[in-house]
Parts: sequence; C-alpha cells; structure tokens
Amino acid sequence: HGEEVDRLEFFDEEYIEKTIKKFSSDTSSKDIKYSTFSKAIAVGNLVKSALGPKGMDKILRYNMSGELDADKLLITNNRTMILSKIGVDNPVVKDLVDISKVQYDEVGDGSKSVVVLASELLRETENLLAQKIHLQTIITGWRKATNEALTILEGVAKNNSDLMNIARTTLSSKILQEKKDHLSKLCVDAILKIHDKTDLKHIQIVKLLRNNLNDSYLEEGFLFGERIGTNMPKRIENARILIANIPMDTDKRKISDSSVHIDSIAKLVQLELAKNEKIKDKVEKILQFSCNVFINRQLICDYANQLFAEKGVMTIEHADFEGLKRLAQILDADIVSTLDTPDEIRLGKCILIEEVIVNEDKLIKLSGVTQGEACTIVLHGATQQILDEAERSIHGALCVLSQTVKELRICYGGGLSKIIFYL
Repeated sequence: HGEEVDRLEFFDEEYIEKTIKKFSSDTSSKDIKYSTFSKAIAVGNLVKSALGPKGMDKILRYNMSGELDADKLLITNNRTMILSKIGVDNPVVKDLVDISKVQYDEVGDGSKSVVVLASELLRETENLLAQKIHLQTIITGWRKATNEALTILEGVAKNNSDLMNIARTTLSSKILQEKKDHLSKLCVDAILKIHDKTDLKHIQIVKLLRNNLNDSYLEEGFLFGERIGTNMPKRIENARILIANIPMDTDKRKISDSSVHIDSIAKLVQLELAKNEKIKDKVEKILQFSCNVFINRQLICDYANQLFAEKGVMTIEHADFEGLKRLAQILDADIVSTLDTPDEIRLGKCILIEEVIVNEDKLIKLSGVTQGEACTIVLHGATQQILDEAERSIHGALCVLSQTVKELRICYGGGLSKIIFYL
C-alpha cells in the first residue's frame, strides 16, 4: 500500500514451515493430536494477521510451479491465494482450507474469520486435553455450546427484507463504493430473476474490457463467450443440445522417435480418406442423439463442421470446462464422454439459442432453459483488475442476497451465524 509499508508481512513456504515447527516445538512428538493441533493453530495465526481493517497484506513469493522464486512477488490479502500456498500435509489444515472455501462459496464473506475461529477452538481444545479431559467429552461440550449459541442468535434475529440496503452494505467496503447503487440494483434484480433458487450457477457473469462500470447491465437469458462454427445456423428454436467432452479432431498418436513415410500422392489420399472416415463415423454417432446443437469441450475439425453444417446442426467448440459444467447444470443435461449409449444420455433443452452482438463482442445466448429462469450480469470495466475485483464483489453480494431470500432473519455482526453453522 505504498506509505503503509508496516502493514505488509512477507512470508513464503519456508517461513510457513518454520512457523509450524515453532508452534510444534512445545508438544511431544509422540502425541499426534497435539502435533496436529499445533500445525492448525499456526495456520490460524498466519491468516489472523490478514484479518480486519488493520490486517496486513501478504507478500507471496513463488513461481508457476509453486517453488520459491524471488522474482515472482504478489501482494495480496485474498484468502484463496494465502491458503493455497499452505502446502502442509495435515488433515486438520486441509479441513480449515475446506471450511474457508465452503464459507466463501455459500456466504461470500467471512472466509478468513471462519479459519481464525476454528483455530481458536482448536487452541482451547488443546488446553482441555492437557487437563486430561477426554476428547468425546470436549466434543459434547462444543456441541452444547453450538446449540446454545444458535438459540441466542435466533432470539436476537430480526426480519429484514430490504434487499437493496443489504446489497449496498455488502458493496460498501469494496472499490465499487461509488457505483454501489447501480450494481446493487443489478444484483437484486438478478436474485429476483431466479425466484426461489439459491444456486448462483443460474446467474452468469460476463466481463467485457471497455467503457466503465456504469455501463454494466443485466441481460435476460444465459450468455457465454464462445463462437459458433463456420457456415452454421446462428439461431435455433426448440434446441436439443448435446454437451460432450470428446476428441473430434484427427487422432494423433504420440510415439517417441517415430515417423510415417509416404512415397506417393495416392497413398497420401488414402491416408486422408481413412482419417475422414473415422471423423464421419463419430459425426454419425452424434447425429443418432437427435440433437440440433453440439457443444464440445475439445476442438472440432473442419471436416466434422462441414458434416454438421450439411445436417443443419450448430456446433460450438473449445467450451470452457467450468463453463461447460455450469451450462450442463442449467440445461439439466449430461456431459458425454462416450458415444456408445445414446439412449442413456440426457440432452439439454432450451426455447432459443442464438448468436448476439454485445458492444462489438459476439456472444451466445440461451433463452428459456430447462431449469427455469437464468440471467447474465454483463460487466464493463476500463481495466482487467477492476473487472476482476467487481466480479469478486458482486459474487459476495449475490451470495448474501441469496441467503437473505432463503432466510429473512438476520443477526448483526456479519456472517457470525453462518460461521457457527458450518462448524
């Protein structure tokens, strides 16, 4: 942060190991429980110093392979980056990382707080074990304490259905504070579009590098940034969509120190005909699914696209794998990896699939999907950093709003009730 150099804390993998050894030195190596607790508490202390308004940013030093590299420095306060660099082979530490991930995915905030709280509970558990209290007795006590805490929170909970104020509060601490009214309306409208569903996979976020955040808007339907094949239909009604992850290019055998020698044009033609025959067989198997849209994770060769175009089938290739899984869930479809069982595969269905142009960018839009309403927040931003931060902030706001729609009662103090619930 420039002038606030004292808020930076430098650490790398070697520092983590030294810290863990420091907290493990007071315990006996014969007692596995104490050693496990000490490592988890050490991780909690690393995360604790990054929590709150006076929390220190971390300087991560690593290269692409995860090894130490003085030339690769990254300053971050992000929970994902910090915890992802803790490569400790310890089940409790892994549980802390998983708890943080679930907290972020479900609630959108409190991912560091839940790690700190869990590590403090482990610290107290270690003290109780030192007093010769049985582990099952301690667990029973924690369960009673959890129930008592939930009872108290339910007593102080208040109903709050003002989604706009909740969204504004969620976005107030972000760099989007000046745009929070506009973005809050986008988030509230998106949540209301999916009705009673709390699965945020029905809300897609598309980032476009242009203009500013004030030009962001909510689009009906599900948008994703892929391209339709050449000479394909650009609009299909009552689409029957086959989603696959299969090779649709010429098979290439990777054999070391091998080569194929062809001494005549006729043999080269025979080789090409054999390749095309294999592609044609795959296309005919795909057509047996009675689909009119084929979306593939891998490359689709030109000859296969030609065959699909002759049958009036729209093809989309090189679909992002995470986006492919989200799309399969939205369409209530299976991702096909084999073409031998056409009767056992569920095709995705939507009322309309078409190619649309959004500010000079070509996107594919699906309307009337199987799983009900779906919508897309189209974000505009001047830089990639602003777009990435806007995406993270909006994800947090959507998580809070989805939980609020599901349960209107709230408790002051942030995500405290959620933290206790996950523990």
